Amino acid sequence: MAFTAKDVQALRQATGAGMMDCKQALETNDGDIEAAKQFLREKGLAASAKRDDRENAQGAVALARTETIGAIVKLKSETDFVASSDQFKAEAEALAQLVLERGSDAIAERNETLEELKITLKEKIEVGEVVRFEAAPGNVLDSYEHIQGGRGVNVVLVEVAGGSPELAHDIAVHIAFARPKYLRSDDVPAEVIEAERATLETITRNEGKPEQAIPKIVEGRLGGFFKEVALLEQPYAKDDKQTIAQLLGGAEIVRFAQVEIG
Repeated sequence: MAFTAKDVQALRQATGAGMMDCKQALETNDGDIEAAKQFLREKGLAASAKRDDRENAQGAVALARTETIGAIVKLKSETDFVASSDQFKAEAEALAQLVLERGSDAIAERNETLEELKITLKEKIEVGEVVRFEAAPGNVLDSYEHIQGGRGVNVVLVEVAGGSPELAHDIAVHIAFARPKYLRSDDVPAEVIEAERATLETITRNEGKPEQAIPKIVEGRLGGFFKEVALLEQPYAKDDKQTIAQLLGGAEIVRFAQVEIG
């Protein structure tokens, strides 16, 4: 029975065995995939556990950029040990460079390499978040990359209009520290605001505050919530006497992205 390259790939994904071992197993068993699986199992070449159900909350975040284009790729693994390996970090960096040069869809070009890496390192390895910014003419793009254990674990890209590279970098550092979810309070979805308001009402009522005072107290606390999640309303990390909006002056944050491990 003849077999194709797709059969070899399917056998590899099902067993975790190497490409040449899968090819030999199919040749030995006349292309019968089930018989090839048994062959690999008997030879001790099949993976002993299914990796697809494992949690992969570790990994590395790689950054690649030029003056006007930036790319971030998160490559996920199961353990810190694998994430710190040179082979894993090199793949994350290669993926970021590929996205920088050719766009997010180019990730698919390295599917086979990722499958090989998964088998070699014996973990569930997959691509997580992918970000690519190309700054508009006249805008400034900058970044911040926090390195831990020899790999990126917290990476930020920010595009600023009407500002300097130094300002953009300072904002990127702030984002890495403050972790805003939205640019401005108007960007917070209505359902998120209502859920937070309901939580604050419950907390305030449980504190025994007078019923008639609860709406005003909740609105005040909701303002504090916006300072936590909306970048422009956050106190600047290096000088909490001014907000990010005040720091900007006449400049404008066009967009930002933050990708982290964990």
